[in-house]
Amino acid sequence: MNTPIWVAGEVLIDLIPKDGQSVAIVGGGPANTARALARLGFDSYFIDGISTDDYGQQARAELLAYGVKLDYTHTSDAPTCVATVTLDATGGASYEFLIDGTATFEFSESWLPNPHNPPAVLHVGTLATIVEPGATNLFNWAKQVKAPLVFDPNIRSSVVNDRERYQGIVQKWATISDVIKVSEDDLAWLYPEMDFRRAAENFITEKTQLVVITKGANGIDGFTQDGEVSVPGVKIDVVDTVGAGDTVGAIVVESIVKYGLPNLVGVTLEKVLMRAAAAAAITCSRAGANPPTLQELEGL
Repeated sequence: MNTPIWVAGEVLIDLIPKDGQSVAIVGGGPANTARALARLGFDSYFIDGISTDDYGQQARAELLAYGVKLDYTHTSDAPTCVATVTLDATGGASYEFLIDGTATFEFSESWLPNPHNPPAVLHVGTLATIVEPGATNLFNWAKQVKAPLVFDPNIRSSVVNDRERYQGIVQKWATISDVIKVSEDDLAWLYPEMDFRRAAENFITEKTQLVVITKGANGIDGFTQDGEVSVPGVKIDVVDTVGAGDTVGAIVVESIVKYGLPNLVGVTLEKVLMRAAAAAAITCSRAGANPPTLQELEGL
């Protein structure tokens, strides 16, 4: 497609239970988004520190196999971040992370790409926005990138369980974000006393033009200054939900390139959210973060 997209955030190893053992799977919300964008035909550039250890080599090999471009990654001898995953009866995933001293969060403006040679869209998310000192370095860099910024907080309360602190981090990133993609569960944890619609409306500013809320099987809502658009979920036999929200984020990025952010309202936004719901359903129909290809989404 020759349209450069930058995705900044973590690639890590998920240790997923299977037949009484832990299987090492390449994960991390931003890495999943980068893979989804590559499958949609974009020049998907992933930005993170990647270790030279075995897990790092596994991550690098898999990203390259998906077609993700690693020109802007940083090679480090520090270890890879590992997340132990627990799946509930519905396939929902929870995570426990080993973070400190890993290559995964070594963000530094000394190696981050030139912000003055921007991509079509910048996507930033998950733990990279909260793990210090890398998170501050990433923020200071991101606010210099002259491209639409899509922010996915992808709340990880097992890492930061101080709700007020987490609210402050999210609000900080919201000040430089053009789009915020967030789940209903994220908002329920962040703002337990607030209806998710009110929370979304509070995010809408002159800067933040679109808030997308994923609701699992109940579909997706989009909020703009023009109002709310809702689409239902797509019924499917769920294998697991790993990567579903990240796939939605990729479709949102695709829509910014295709239509332009100011045009993501009304009927156009509804069309985008329907495509996103269908794409997320495909991801949920198979194990792990295995997003659909552009061919699988033809006609949607």
